[in-house]
Amino acid sequence: MATPERIHMIAICGTGMAALAGMLKKAGHHVTGSDQSIYPPMSTLLTQNNIACKQGYAPEHIEAQTDRVIIGNAVSKDNSEVIETLKRKLPYLSMASALETYFLEDKKALVVAGTHGKTTTSALLASILVSAEKDPTALIGGWVKNFNSNHRLGDGSFFVIEGDEYDTAFFDKGPKFLHYRPQNAILTSIEFDHADIFKDLSAILQVFQQFVRLIPQSGILLAEAGSSEIDQVLKDIPCQVERYGTELDDPSQNNICDWQARAVKQEQAFIIFEVWYQQRCLGRMKSPLIGRHNLKNTLAVIALCHHLDLSWPEIQKGLLDFKGIKRRQEIVGTVNDIIVMDDFAHHPTAIAETLAALRLRYPSRRLWAIFEPRSATSRRNIFQAAFVQAFRKADHTVLAAPFATEKIPPEERLNPEKIITELRAFGKAADFIPSSEEILDTLHQQVRPGDLICIMSSGGFDGLHKMLLDRLNKADAKAKPA
Repeated sequence: MATPERIHMIAICGTGMAALAGMLKKAGHHVTGSDQSIYPPMSTLLTQNNIACKQGYAPEHIEAQTDRVIIGNAVSKDNSEVIETLKRKLPYLSMASALETYFLEDKKALVVAGTHGKTTTSALLASILVSAEKDPTALIGGWVKNFNSNHRLGDGSFFVIEGDEYDTAFFDKGPKFLHYRPQNAILTSIEFDHADIFKDLSAILQVFQQFVRLIPQSGILLAEAGSSEIDQVLKDIPCQVERYGTELDDPSQNNICDWQARAVKQEQAFIIFEVWYQQRCLGRMKSPLIGRHNLKNTLAVIALCHHLDLSWPEIQKGLLDFKGIKRRQEIVGTVNDIIVMDDFAHHPTAIAETLAALRLRYPSRRLWAIFEPRSATSRRNIFQAAFVQAFRKADHTVLAAPFATEKIPPEERLNPEKIITELRAFGKAADFIPSSEEILDTLHQQVRPGDLICIMSSGGFDGLHKMLLDRLNKADAKAKPA
């Protein structure tokens, strides 16, 4: 290892920043950090790694002997610690540049990019490589239950990275994934998202095109079939490209899929399917990940693992050993046969796929979709109509007030009441209930045994799922005879 450094991280509690902090600490560096808000699970991760984290920002938080500063992407140039960094002429990096500098030089980067499915796909890939004793390094945008962390530092040659198209830092407005030196990659999907930084779909296509052109001629890109957006970014790229899809998609795609899932069957908590490669059946697979979107994610991982020379038994074992990710169709509790689930879905496509998967897995349950529009895109009216179609898959939809709309021009804001009106016109039960406290009261009054309540937000939603479980547990205890 290079000489250990003393590194300070501004906004250390972000998901990627906290993961990077843990990796740097395990690599032998002295790490300190600061953040305006310090809360689990990232604060817990930092404590577990014995990393000191100061509340708020102040020049004195940067130790006198600091060698380098890493600045999170949400930090502005007028931050007091940024000003101190510049004043002292300390070298500084973004999170993505730090990954490149400290970890990617001697690793083969396996980057998972795309609008949807990055976290699940990268977590599954890393978990299978761990199961196959390849000892990869990994940085994932969610909490992977197999590692009980969002990162791991391994001695193997592979580095699995969730490739984020969001911007890097105030001094680097390009996407993070342009720093990740992909040797091989998976491209799951491309749609419009991140309305706060991308003007339109063409701007997103441009950055994805830059990304895929980074893959060397010796590398391979596994890309979803049937996407006109992906078709556009694949033109004139140097690496080998293979497309993947399922027989459940448009049959016209059959001839363009190098990899295809066929003979798909749902059996209880598993999906069983045949894996076909270049019109030849390689065998059957069994996966604990439900839903058509996860079938595609799983197939992409199988394809890449095949090209990494993992054996069929190694891939199958890793699949069955996969325990999932927190906040991805995560059952957080069951009370009196009422299932409460926490999910990160916030884009209408992700919501529709999640609800469709739950409908498939739990066909007899009444499905509630409880949604907080919190991301920069979901708070805007870009997907006003798409949300209506997405929520039609639920039996009962509850929309909360969009989060912090003050900085969004009124004419651009999402109108949740209009969504509710249109859902009701389709004969769906739907309510606009602005606050989490009011939603809690409504759910407590209306839910019944056999219900599945899927609570969706890109943020914490005021801890609604925990409050609901507490309320249900108290009601259940009260109803039982002493």
